[in-house]
Amino acid sequence: MLDLSTLSRRYAVRILTDADADAMAALAASNPQFYRYYSGEPTPEAMRADLHLLPPDTDPAQKHYVGFFEGEALVALCDLIDGYPDADTAYLGFFMLGDGWQGRGIGTALYREIEDCLRAAGKQKIRLAINKGNPQSTRFWAKQGFAVLKEVARDDGTFLVAEKTI
Repeated sequence: MLDLSTLSRRYAVRILTDADADAMAALAASNPQFYRYYSGEPTPEAMRADLHLLPPDTDPAQKHYVGFFEGEALVALCDLIDGYPDADTAYLGFFMLGDGWQGRGIGTALYREIEDCLRAAGKQKIRLAINKGNPQSTRFWAKQGFAVLKEVARDDGTFLVAEKTI
């Protein structure tokens, strides 16, 4: 069982809702590099839709779209699908820090906390997709130990499916 309260020791963690869409969009808009390689727009409407977007053959109970907060400030977003594409794997559908929090090792530290939580919950692998061509995302996930499995073309761009055994 995944205990979301253990996703971070440094930041307050809570499930995000439709009411958080403006803050989510502001955080996402602070990352124009990401949107150079992704066809979507960081609007409140897009963030609301993302809150409810599920991969094939998953149940809404598997989806945990969480925010990491320092006081009232939204530091990071993480869309976590528990048990996708299989029971031993967690899928990170979205992981992003606000621009003001980047470049200080916070993303790496936060990712490691998430990985520790998933390992403690019995997960064996983490999978995610990287926007093809995005050098910032590619470097970050390679530094975390992810290996690219395949390339997938979708309506919203081309992605590198990557995975890490934990």
